[in-house]
Amino acid sequence: MSSGVISSDSISFRYRLVTLLLVVVVAGMSQGLLLPLLSIMLEDAGVSPDMNGMNSAAMYIGIFCTMFFIERPVVRFGYKKVILAGIALVTLASILFPFTHSLAVWFVLRLLVGVGDSALHFATQLWIVSSSPAHARGKYISLYGMSYGVGFSIGPLGINLLPLGRAVPFLVPSLFFITVLLLVLRMKNELPERAAKGAAKENRFVTTYRAAWFVLIPGLLYGLMEASMNSSFPLYGLRIELSQHWISLLLLAFGIGGLILQLPLGIWSDRIGRKPVLIGCGVIGSLAFFAIPAAGSSVALLFVLFAIAGGVVGSFFSLGLAYAADILPKSILPAANVIASIHFSIGSILGPTLGGLGMRYVSDNSIFLFLSAGFLAFALLGFGFHPKGKAGARESA
Repeated sequence: MSSGVISSDSISFRYRLVTLLLVVVVAGMSQGLLLPLLSIMLEDAGVSPDMNGMNSAAMYIGIFCTMFFIERPVVRFGYKKVILAGIALVTLASILFPFTHSLAVWFVLRLLVGVGDSALHFATQLWIVSSSPAHARGKYISLYGMSYGVGFSIGPLGINLLPLGRAVPFLVPSLFFITVLLLVLRMKNELPERAAKGAAKENRFVTTYRAAWFVLIPGLLYGLMEASMNSSFPLYGLRIELSQHWISLLLLAFGIGGLILQLPLGIWSDRIGRKPVLIGCGVIGSLAFFAIPAAGSSVALLFVLFAIAGGVVGSFFSLGLAYAADILPKSILPAANVIASIHFSIGSILGPTLGGLGMRYVSDNSIFLFLSAGFLAFALLGFGFHPKGKAGARESA
């Protein structure tokens, strides 16, 4: 009888995990496609790089704004309902893109995509972390990151569907979203643990910043890097006369690098500590981004540099979450997730905007120099961060 219950619980957990990972794959695919696809379409329409970048930032403005209220509906309605609402919103907004050329309408649609993405990512991320056994948390967070990486890597390939029709690249990910929506409908809804009564939300955030400021920076850098590469790099690639085909493959190489190293870096961080792995990845990523302008239009060299950069910084967000789980009490872990997501949104808003302005007023190479400086600064800050407690002792060892 007991083994039957355990077996049933195990099957339920596995189905939920696989379904949530599939949701993350499709969400990553959609996001990985929309950013470069819309940037290229606006570039072809003659829109300036700075206006293009500002329009791209709309998605992340939606993500940013959503993080200020998403915790409440998740607590009230449960993970499943919020995920379903997020999927529906992203799908409906995506289908509408090819039916208009209006920058204003695209801005609104991107905002809606950002809101939907933020809702489903926050709910899936928190559901996976909160339901995972402590001894396997790093493993499951790595799987979450890998799933997003798979989707995000595949996404840019949808650019090659443009010759089949303006609407085709938008319809394909929408069909995938409908498929995972049907899988989510079969799941049992669950509610997250409520914070202890009397614990003020402001105090949780202040406590999180005080105890884990360094842990929260990876979300900012990951958002900055991801949005910059997918919104500004296609413009950079066109300006150095790369074809759309090569642009999509280079973005794929960036994603594949992160996919290959996601699990090894997670396991390595379990063994030697999160901080040294994050610092090392920051230094290597900084050097790789700095070298990209020197590669010129050499596709082979760019491919190698993109794979290296994507490999070492593609795990930043998931490693940051794992580090947060190591050093923070479980009661304020949701607050850390909210802050990390807000930081991701801020970085994602700044990425396309600074990239577009830099390309117009400074240099086409400014995006890579900016990213290089950001990751190097993060690595240097790491030497001044000394977490307290059991995890902190392990990190300092």
